[in-house]
Amino acid sequence: MNPKQFLILGGIILVLVAILGMVNIIGPTANDSIFGTNWWFDPVENWAHLVLGIVALIAAFAFPGTLQKPLVIVVGIVGVLVALYNLMSMDLLGAHLESPADLVLHLAVGVWALFASLRKSDNMMMAHDTMGKMGGGMGGGMGMNKPGM
Repeated sequence: MNPKQFLILGGIILVLVAILGMVNIIGPTANDSIFGTNWWFDPVENWAHLVLGIVALIAAFAFPGTLQKPLVIVVGIVGVLVALYNLMSMDLLGAHLESPADLVLHLAVGVWALFASLRKSDNMMMAHDTMGKMGGGMGGGMGMNKPGM
């Protein structure tokens, strides 16, 4: 999975989680969640997930691969940091973080993002392939790598 794919899939999941949290399936209170007090998404989390999901989808289609990768790295670092913060506190900027459910979720998303950031985006791979075909590699360029030249 590359950064663009992460942004698309992650964006869809975030929007879906936000909607489910807003319509009494997994929130906005523990009593409304199908998981009860073990895992629920309060209004602050739901709005954060909705905004972040929309931003991820926009970034997936509007940003070039060269910007998608650093964005996914930041998402990965933030995910891991939120998980570490959740070891010490269950409140973050007005959102209630269940532990261990939210801790595991944020850690998994952070690691997933960092793994995805290691993969080249399709745009970057296409540019690399195009440069190779045009003779842009080592010793190439202007047809100099053709036999007999």
